[in-house]
Amino acid sequence: MTTLAVRDLDVFIQASHILRNVTLEVGPEEVVCLVGRNGAGKSTLLRTVMGYLRPRAGTIAFKGALIHGRPTHEIARGGLGFAPEDGGIFADLTVAENIEIATWTRAGIRTARERIDAAYGVFPVLRTYATRKGPAMSGGERKMLSIARALALDPELLLLDEPFEGLSPAIIPAVAEGIGSITRRGHAILLAESNIHHVPDFAARLYVIERGEIIFAGRPDEVRRDAAVMRVIGGAA
Repeated sequence: MTTLAVRDLDVFIQASHILRNVTLEVGPEEVVCLVGRNGAGKSTLLRTVMGYLRPRAGTIAFKGALIHGRPTHEIARGGLGFAPEDGGIFADLTVAENIEIATWTRAGIRTARERIDAAYGVFPVLRTYATRKGPAMSGGERKMLSIARALALDPELLLLDEPFEGLSPAIIPAVAEGIGSITRRGHAILLAESNIHHVPDFAARLYVIERGEIIFAGRPDEVRRDAAVMRVIGGAA
């Protein structure tokens, strides 16, 4: 069964037509990347899947059940985790509290302790900062915390919005390795990214979105051979 199936999705924000007939899917334990320039519609798609926005047309199915139109908290309890572009961490809570709070949201298969240990296992450095609060953390640490908190939900599918955006080149490999370890734990990932060069090697498939439309679907090596698409996303002259 396909983990996530988006079909013919149209989304408006006020009078603006943001997503146009978008179709994509993510299989079990699969890493799929959604690549597009800033403003192409990546975040709108992820937010629509999570229930923050309602589609005008089309369907979203998670594990075979339609979820579009449902409240966000129900979608999360069903097994979808979300790490937004801005991190979305609770600034007044410590690292440990941010991770622990996710275990209250959903009764997963694993115990709360196992889920917390898994979150720290993906990004071990967070244990060092367990008592720190958001304002005392770097941008890279906040990204790690956002992903770790989403993982503590024990989701079948993680939606990661621009996990590498704004990070220094020195921290990107650590974040990429953490994301890779999540896939080895059996979680599927849909990762939105504006930089084609940040697409991880372990990505199985890739979609390119431009002006709210999917203009390419295939393997990462295939898109790199498509000069026209690479020009659109800034990967080639």
